[in-house]
Amino acid sequence: MKLPLPPREHSNRVYPPGAPTLHGLASVITGVVVVCGLYFAQAVLIPITLSVLLSFLLAPLVNTLRRLHVGQLPSIFVAVLFALCVLLGVGALIGAQVVQLAADLPQYQVAIEQKIETVQEKTVGRADVLLSKAAATLQRVAPSRPYMPRPTGRAAKNAPPVPAPVEVHEPSPTPLQLAQRAFSPVIAPLETTFIVLVVTIFILLQREDLRDRLISLFGSRDLHRTTTAINDAAVRLSRYFVAQLGLNLSVGAVIAVGLALLGVPGALLFGVVAALLRFVPYIGIWIAAVLAVSLAAAIQPQWTMAVWTLVLFVVVDLVAGQVVEPLLYGHRSGLSPLAVIVAAIFWSWLWGPVGLVLSTPLTLCVVTLGRYADRLNFLTILLGDQPALTPAQNFYQRLLADDPHEAIVQADRLLGEMSLVDYYDHVALEGLRLARNDALRGVLTSEQLARINEALADIVENLETVEGAPDTSAPAEPPGVPGAEPVAGHVTRLDGEVSREAGESEPTPDAFVLCISGRGAFDALAAAIVVQLLARRGIACAPTTYERFRNGHASTPDVGSPSIICVVTLDAAESPPYLRNLLRRITGRKTPATIITGFGRSLENTTDAGLVHSTRNATTFRGLIEECRLAAAAKPHHEDARGVA
Repeated sequence: MKLPLPPREHSNRVYPPGAPTLHGLASVITGVVVVCGLYFAQAVLIPITLSVLLSFLLAPLVNTLRRLHVGQLPSIFVAVLFALCVLLGVGALIGAQVVQLAADLPQYQVAIEQKIETVQEKTVGRADVLLSKAAATLQRVAPSRPYMPRPTGRAAKNAPPVPAPVEVHEPSPTPLQLAQRAFSPVIAPLETTFIVLVVTIFILLQREDLRDRLISLFGSRDLHRTTTAINDAAVRLSRYFVAQLGLNLSVGAVIAVGLALLGVPGALLFGVVAALLRFVPYIGIWIAAVLAVSLAAAIQPQWTMAVWTLVLFVVVDLVAGQVVEPLLYGHRSGLSPLAVIVAAIFWSWLWGPVGLVLSTPLTLCVVTLGRYADRLNFLTILLGDQPALTPAQNFYQRLLADDPHEAIVQADRLLGEMSLVDYYDHVALEGLRLARNDALRGVLTSEQLARINEALADIVENLETVEGAPDTSAPAEPPGVPGAEPVAGHVTRLDGEVSREAGESEPTPDAFVLCISGRGAFDALAAAIVVQLLARRGIACAPTTYERFRNGHASTPDVGSPSIICVVTLDAAESPPYLRNLLRRITGRKTPATIITGFGRSLENTTDAGLVHSTRNATTFRGLIEECRLAAAAKPHHEDARGVA
């Protein structure tokens, strides 16, 4: 069926962007100041950030102790003492393993040298041969340097004397200097650890007071929204950090046991390193894998241990990333993969290795905050994993880009989750409304309108035989007394839609629906969708256009005697004069017919009471189809009108 093009042409209007405002300039300046503050105040902010994250980790333990009727202060000190013991234990374990591994490295020297020689022979050795040949060729081609004889006799006497070498010897260090050199690398981490623990204690002690101050600072006018945001952020982040810590520790334990079974020395060290580096997104686990595989390749003349070590890391990472993480976090962690990479680069530039480890938690905090703060919502859009466009917006955008194939692919994907009529209601109908608004604004040229109509026709035709997910829409209770039993043939409305109930009769075979499309640019496509859905329900129907029903039009056909006339237009919400005139002409016909309009309850604003009482209205494709089906089921046998073009 060739769908008619819109009768009116629209000039293409491109509206200039708005001029930069003072608010936008202030936002840019604020962002620059914040980034500079983060960079130059890292010595102060890093301990505070670590304290906040540690408080999120210890909050569940503190809450558990409080539920066991332990006092607030003892609960906090027990939790902080537990964290301190864990940190000291991990540090002592890493130090002991490093010392032991350094003592055992001379035993692997022969194997390491053999592996290096083998690699050099296979790679660098061949390159050295080529370079030697090239150097010899250049020496033969290049001119020789002139010979300069050494001065003798009087010239040698007049030559300047050669300076004698000077050696500077430092005095032997004192015992105090030796102690300072030995403990200076440890002083900074111990100082940071002490500050973090102290700040964590005060954060846990004054959680309620800090919460109230944040509410007063950011949202005292909207207590409900601010309280919801703070509670959601605290619960979400706490659960995420605890789950991630538990998963990383489990991964480290599995890797340590696996390496010990393979015979790799320093298995505990590599397990701890893998657990810590797994906080670094994507690449952290593979840094630990490279270190472990390198050591496994060095301690054995063969490559068997190195291969099995690599297999161990691959299997553990796949199981943890593809099986365990979706069960713990859900299929979405809240951040897009690109955002994780960009955040790792940004925080590494700001705070170095500490920023690299904290990049994912910090970015997740910012994204969670942006869900409730309007001025930070752009961060949620840029960094979050939620779709940037709704399905309807994506549908219309693909039509604007003249890419109907991608729209069809999107339809096939969505039809695995929803029925066909739901897809038409929530995606196609909303996309048509967006297109109609642009057409009314005059930003679509006639060529664009033609391409969009052709693409829509291709999509509708492609969905002719597509089966969507089963329709699970349930009927609502009949209006009136709650809990009343459904009545046969009764229509219930849920969100503006009409649902079918048990006991309703099927349409009669002689029922016929005539679908009349309005004058809008995309009304013909909407009517084609209605015809397709009616045909799926087994209701005889045929499409026609508004132009063929105008008074005095030379090509007005003999429409026969349809039992149901369905007027499909996206202009119904505005109740334009042409639609009222069309309905008045249809109502005045000699042969009575049930009149159904979609989409919108436009007739409630009209002064013609006869039109209001004789016309049914629907706001969605589902409601329109159900109205047609109910009208067809209620009609007696009518004269067949299938000869209508």
